[in-house]
Amino acid sequence: MSHPCALLAWTLLTLLGLGVAQEDLISCGPIVPRREWGALASTCEQRLNLPVRYVVVAHTASSPCDTPASCVRQVRNVQSYHVQKLGWCDVSYNFLIGEDGLVYEGRGWNTQGAHSGPTWNAKSIGISFIGNYMERAPPQRALRAAQSLLACGVARGALRPDYEVKGHRDVRDTLSPGDQLYSIIQTWPHYQG
Repeated sequence: MSHPCALLAWTLLTLLGLGVAQEDLISCGPIVPRREWGALASTCEQRLNLPVRYVVVAHTASSPCDTPASCVRQVRNVQSYHVQKLGWCDVSYNFLIGEDGLVYEGRGWNTQGAHSGPTWNAKSIGISFIGNYMERAPPQRALRAAQSLLACGVARGALRPDYEVKGHRDVRDTLSPGDQLYSIIQTWPHYQG
């Protein structure tokens, strides 16, 4: 089966609740695992001490993607840039969210990210929306995917129930996650700037 067909089949099975571990059904929407988007092998070794208190929301400041095939390309591009150009051990984010409404596993729940500097990486999960959200907002399906991911993190014990959401610009000197997305996350119940 070709890679795009395999991803489509996996997505449909996940949406139907088939082929998914029971623990994934607690509060978790579909998360595309690394093997499904063709991730390079990670050489990261630093683990997070779970549950973490913080979630840092960023954007990739790249082209958006709105289909599984285009999002797989974008996630691979981000990983390639981070690993091959910047020399990092993996894609910097724990998870990436596409405009297709799917969450793409980056470093996952257990591995420390490289998204916000040494102080914040050690105590947060980094989530990046794929695209540039300075002038436009992500679609609702992407925002719902992020909310589902956060609920999943609490259900799995990766995030504290009283977790705090921060914008990337709250913890670094950056325009990320873009003006439009930043305005949206400021309305989320766990936002603490």
